[in-house]
Amino acid sequence: MVSSMALDPHPSPDPLPPTFAYREARALGVSDRRIRQLVVSGVVRRIGRGLYRRADAALADEELLEISMRAPGATLCLVTALAHHGLTDHVPDRIDAALPRRRRPPRTTAPVHWHRFDEATYDLGREPLAIDTVTPIGIYTAERSIVDAFRLRYRQGHELAVEALRRWLPRRGSNPAELLALARHFPKAEPALREALRILL
Repeated sequence: MVSSMALDPHPSPDPLPPTFAYREARALGVSDRRIRQLVVSGVVRRIGRGLYRRADAALADEELLEISMRAPGATLCLVTALAHHGLTDHVPDRIDAALPRRRRPPRTTAPVHWHRFDEATYDLGREPLAIDTVTPIGIYTAERSIVDAFRLRYRQGHELAVEALRRWLPRRGSNPAELLALARHFPKAEPALREALRILL
């Protein structure tokens, strides 16, 4: 335990990045004692087990930061992605995040519902989302999220998929032909999506 008398009154977090893991700090030559000093002084905040955030860093979603740090390559999907794209009003109690099927999900303090997606189609419709100035996380596009909602409708509910499609169709740039082309990579999604488009168009 570090005595408050031993603390530097103006400790600096340099050269630490805005968000960092314990192992990163140690690799940069920051001692255990220094890390504790930075935490006690409020210069650094602990945001998860072995994860820290500088107090002078810009505001950012710390749950997404933890997911990105613990599972590089993770992708926001399903209800979480649909909500981000404004295609559902549903607010999930856990963050939907996907990993390639062979990847083992990490433990997180953030509430995450991990999904395992096929490696062959994992990157289809995947794009980066900036959490802060240096940390991105993957997110599926609106179109991929709709396809996934139809593909997993037996778990997510058919109504969620149809409502997302209904909201997407009037948007500028929406292209049902391109949506169906994407769905052809997912045989479980294409027939139901095609039928929904037939009814809604």
